[in-house]
Amino acid sequence: MGNVEIRRRLGRFGVWIPPFVLLSTPVATQRREVARIERLGYGSVWSGEGPPDSPVGSRDAFALYGVLLAATERIVVGVGIANIHARSAMTMHTGAATLAEAYPDRFVLGLGGHGGARPLSQISSYLDAMDKAVRSLPQLPAPPYPRVLAALGPRLNELARERADGVHPFLQPVAHTAAVRATMGPDPLVIPAQAVVLGTDGPSARTVLRTILSAGPDVAASPYSRHYRRLGYSETDILERSDRLIDDVLAWGDEDTVAARITAHLEAGADHVLVGPLAADLTGIVDQLERLAPRLQPTLAAGQHPSNP
Repeated sequence: MGNVEIRRRLGRFGVWIPPFVLLSTPVATQRREVARIERLGYGSVWSGEGPPDSPVGSRDAFALYGVLLAATERIVVGVGIANIHARSAMTMHTGAATLAEAYPDRFVLGLGGHGGARPLSQISSYLDAMDKAVRSLPQLPAPPYPRVLAALGPRLNELARERADGVHPFLQPVAHTAAVRATMGPDPLVIPAQAVVLGTDGPSARTVLRTILSAGPDVAASPYSRHYRRLGYSETDILERSDRLIDDVLAWGDEDTVAARITAHLEAGADHVLVGPLAADLTGIVDQLERLAPRLQPTLAAGQHPSNP
């Protein structure tokens, strides 16, 4: 599936669901709510996968997305991301290829989880191993799935431009989307996820995201903190999760305000924006998506960039 076709399939807006929400949601509820997301007109639904030793935990990516694909008819399902430390490159490829063959043009593989001192080397070596797996298994069709990288910095973006179909950044300001498009050029996919809280109480909205971030790894050493420094945020902004930083990465407010922030990513060069409401349960997430859907029309599933109608 080429990038032109995947853009058409994705449309303009999709959905990102926190993996800890899906971990605690019964499969029957997942089936019902993802079918509801499809009926609302969103073009995709994504979630993530934590590292194997995560104290929070998450469902296995390929088992989960097989359930979601089977529960729907048209929506694209994306892994944002499948953790490269959770399985071998061979297992990653065969799992992705199986879902993509079973559900043609409906699966996107996001790769990430690289960390430590040499993230570029880690993901580059993993891509080498995946390519080797493709060559060693001629029984399977050539990869019928796009792959995108959880790239933040310019070197990983350049790697994605050369070795993948695009990037899937998370918790980044609109300015980052513009910078990524400038680095990537016109062809690769740029698929940011925008965290959302529908509500006009700023302190309460910010607290929702701060609480989620506090459950993550050491903030000072995280890849996100390193990248925020690169974007010009101060140590105080990063360590204290300042209002400035939170407001730049979280869209909060009424439906019109939140929809304007989501659409701003398209104007900055994104191909497809993932709307990520922060709520206590999956039904609450989809309730927020239902409220937003009218504000995202007619571009919700139009499949055309505003600058390229």
